[in-house]
Amino acid sequence: MSSPLSDHEKRKQISVRGIAGLGDVVEIKKSFNRHLHFTLVKDRNVATPRDYYFALAHTVRDHLVGRWIRTQQYYYEKDPKRIHYLSLEFYMGRTLQNTMINLGLQNACDEAIYQVKPYTCTAILSADQLGLDIEELEEIEEDAGLGNGGLGRLAACFLDSMASLGLAAYGYGIRYEFGIFNQKISNGWQVEEADDWLRYGNPWEKARPEYMLPVHFYGRVEQTAGGVKWVDTQVVLAMPYDTPVPGFKNNTVNTMRLWSAKAPIDFNLQEFNVGDYIEAVLDRNLAENISRVLYPNDNFFEGKELRLKQEYFVVAATLQDIIRRFKSSKFGCRDPVRTSFETFPEKVAIQLNDTHPALAIPELMRILVDLEKLDWDKAWEVTRQTCAYTNHTVLPEALERWPISLFEKLLPRHLQIIYEINHLHLQRIAAMFPGDDDRLRRMSLIEEGDPKRINMAHLCVVGSHAVNGVARIHSEIVKNTVFKDFYEVEPEKFQNKTNGITPRRWLLLCNPGLADLIAEKIGDDFLTDLFQLRKLLDFIDEDAFICDIADVKQENKQKFAAYLEKEYEVKINPESIFDIHVKRIHEYKRQLLNVLHIITFYNRIKKDPSKHFVPRTVIIGGKAAPGYHMAKMIIKLITAVGQVINNDPVVGDRLKVIYLENYRVSLAEKVIPAADLSEQISTAGTEASGTGNMKFMLNGALTIGTMDGANVEMAEEAGEENLFIFGMRVEDVDAMDQIGYNAREYYERLPELRQVIDQIQTGYFSPKEHELFKDVVNMLMNHDRFKVFADYEAYITCQDRVNELYKNPKEWTRTVIRNIAASGKFSSDRTISEYARDIWGVEPSDVKIPPPNEPPVESHK
Repeated sequence: MSSPLSDHEKRKQISVRGIAGLGDVVEIKKSFNRHLHFTLVKDRNVATPRDYYFALAHTVRDHLVGRWIRTQQYYYEKDPKRIHYLSLEFYMGRTLQNTMINLGLQNACDEAIYQVKPYTCTAILSADQLGLDIEELEEIEEDAGLGNGGLGRLAACFLDSMASLGLAAYGYGIRYEFGIFNQKISNGWQVEEADDWLRYGNPWEKARPEYMLPVHFYGRVEQTAGGVKWVDTQVVLAMPYDTPVPGFKNNTVNTMRLWSAKAPIDFNLQEFNVGDYIEAVLDRNLAENISRVLYPNDNFFEGKELRLKQEYFVVAATLQDIIRRFKSSKFGCRDPVRTSFETFPEKVAIQLNDTHPALAIPELMRILVDLEKLDWDKAWEVTRQTCAYTNHTVLPEALERWPISLFEKLLPRHLQIIYEINHLHLQRIAAMFPGDDDRLRRMSLIEEGDPKRINMAHLCVVGSHAVNGVARIHSEIVKNTVFKDFYEVEPEKFQNKTNGITPRRWLLLCNPGLADLIAEKIGDDFLTDLFQLRKLLDFIDEDAFICDIADVKQENKQKFAAYLEKEYEVKINPESIFDIHVKRIHEYKRQLLNVLHIITFYNRIKKDPSKHFVPRTVIIGGKAAPGYHMAKMIIKLITAVGQVINNDPVVGDRLKVIYLENYRVSLAEKVIPAADLSEQISTAGTEASGTGNMKFMLNGALTIGTMDGANVEMAEEAGEENLFIFGMRVEDVDAMDQIGYNAREYYERLPELRQVIDQIQTGYFSPKEHELFKDVVNMLMNHDRFKVFADYEAYITCQDRVNELYKNPKEWTRTVIRNIAASGKFSSDRTISEYARDIWGVEPSDVKIPPPNEPPVESHK
């Protein structure tokens, strides 16, 4: 057998990441040295690894700029309908490698950087090379962690797909100074640290102070002869920062525009003689706090004034921007049709990513009625035709319900507008269902009670022309439960758009070995048409291909095992099943069910130590919201169980439990390609879709999961027999809710379960503090909304099936191939094409804008 290739040699191979042309390499080297000198003001005697990262980032960014400007010129010329994706979260992760891949520059950069000889900086040189290692430079970049989890990462994948499909799209959000906290595990407990991601600067953003806009808060409403006026407001300025979003090898570069809060120059100095100038200047921080920090809750509503300010801030700035662009577009300059708002919905689409940007609906109404002087009915028609709403959860604690008292104070005009929207809405419902007061109460935007609240989901449904769930089963639940009354009135409004992931980041970038192997077999068109992966089924019986797939997985596992050994000083068995459960920590995601299996497996080894067991490394990771006590206890339980198991000599390397600290996008890119088993075990009916499930499937892991979210469609695509499906279906959960869930019944009936719970209860895993986990046990036994015990037996049996299949490597790998081949549906390109056609009324385009070094082509359609 030939000696294995070094990482550098591997990356030099002609691969789907672009051939390194000699001219490119020379040009990139020149540009790199120029930036080191002129941008970073360093020579190579004093340059640090971070300087080299920044020099490379600026070099790559240079390749974006011409395409970025030309894309925007092209949109101005063609005046397409523009899509505006409004989200309080964009979980982007790192940008460097993704940009190189989408521009086809990765191998050229790799080679150029390898040829750069640093003089004194040995810190990032490996023993066998003379030049810089691009992978080590990539590791220096901070994640842009401007999201909590699925919802924010979905927005990032969508931006990638919208650019790759040639849509004139914009992402609009907030430039949080501090993103999702960094998680440290200290003595088994989660500790949060501020994520100062901008500390060293962000080479990918461009501040645009010339587009700074005012946003108003507080004040009062005045009726005047000239109409309604919102007066005596406090003003905060919104400063836009633009980040380029490159499509995959199509020369399209779209924009993500994030707003940062700035105090106006005269902030708190208006009352000029009040005296304390220093105090007034220090108070500027109060205004600028709006964009200071991301709220770290996932699937949980926290009704804080600062959060409502953030939601209005992004919406108010964005709508001014959209309307400015609509008015000053090329045709608007000379064509009277563009001074009218008749055509607004034909030129503008606004997609609301959950209810967080719901205020776009009353704000657009305020602009149209109060400022542009449209009559109410016309304004309402324009607003509804423009806005569409994506629902992301059915958990009641996640639904946004804002106290009216807060609106009265912060947004008095918007409260009036919402009251009027509600009045007309209820009038319409009353006419359809005379005398049905209960229906009016259920459908009202205003919830009676103490305090009275505004139901933001109802506002979104009433004010949008389309409402969608994010997986088929979720969209059905939405129609049958949360929005049942609304569905009965306007069934045509409700749609499904099953989530997807971008195959550029989640295959090509994170798993180049697998991407190259696939390209060898079926060519590289699958990167923009993921359904082509179906062709891999032609090779399902080819022994060499089966071996190659298994080898890529083994290589990824060894690489990740080395990473874990370096970071955690845990030695793990790369032959073991890598059983991975990474996602936010939440009771509904049932990390506790996983823990029950771990302890059950441990007890079986202890009971019969001489028996052969299929070895496992269980890796669990994810952040808990800082105020979520039970989630933090779950983390402590996992780490405590790991302490005992990992140090038990009887167990040896047959079972290891690792808690993965600070799970984030860049860590997901390392762990997902190494996974054998993907845990997707939420209670049926609770996970709207999931997207991690899709990433694991695409990267050759098998799924153990319930029939929940997109798992249902994954099983449909691959065949249920090729996933490890277990547990209650939605109907079973509903039936159990009717009769009542009794945890004790399972505890009494199942001896293995009883042993596990007794061990947790009596302090087996917390010998210094016997009662440490009493809250967890009490919850599981007495008020577990997510019915962990009800699925325990089925889960354990299913895990036994996993072990059986793993004993047969060839059959395991053939099942893996069937899964990869069936993952085509779960590309965000497919999802976005559906949004484009069914909701936004635009067609994806495969027009390739000419690159900056070629003259513009006038003949584009």
